[in-house]
Amino acid sequence: MSGRAAADAPWDATQALPSEGGARVDHLVVLGLVPPGARVLDIGCGDGTLLALLRDRRGVDGRGIELSRAGVNACLARGLSVIQGDADTDLAAYPDDAFDVVVLSQTIQATRNPRIVLEHLLRIGRQVIISFPNFGHWRVRAELAFRGRMPVTEILPEAWYETPNIHHCTIRDFVGLCREVGAKIETAAALDARGRPMRLAMPWWFWNLIGAQGVFLLRRDGETGGR
Repeated sequence: MSGRAAADAPWDATQALPSEGGARVDHLVVLGLVPPGARVLDIGCGDGTLLALLRDRRGVDGRGIELSRAGVNACLARGLSVIQGDADTDLAAYPDDAFDVVVLSQTIQATRNPRIVLEHLLRIGRQVIISFPNFGHWRVRAELAFRGRMPVTEILPEAWYETPNIHHCTIRDFVGLCREVGAKIETAAALDARGRPMRLAMPWWFWNLIGAQGVFLLRRDGETGGR
């Protein structure tokens, strides 16, 4: 899907997930989007759980960037190649097309300049996988409408004064940002609060209300899968 077509087409949330004991279901969604043996950069990789899953199940040549020293240490303990860095300031140093796939999982809403970060991702990687909590979810709307308070939910667990999230967005907002930066949406899935794909074939506006998370596979507009 690309451009306006992505806004009108049903979301692809029907693919069966692999069975991997103990893995987070949203990580399995990302796993299913990464080709075997790909060169992968995981930005904001935390303790390395996703990057280790990609290494063990897809045989990727994986690299990571993590802001916290504790996260970097946890990654190194897993045998992962991870450096300490900041998505807002350090991505400019990476050359064009340095990786086959760049992953930004549950992190874009915590960056200071999401548009600039997304532009760098599309430049660095031939494909980009982004997941984020959907601030348009019905529970979020209900908290604001009926209680007049910033929501605390399964996917947004921190109070407003503790959350690292500084740029909340909805699925609809992100589709609009993709259009602005010239990103082609190859596929997308809406996940429930437990990270499970919602398998009903419905238009995107339905998932903007019902989906707790969004996962997007992007490519620069005009690029093809064979390059």
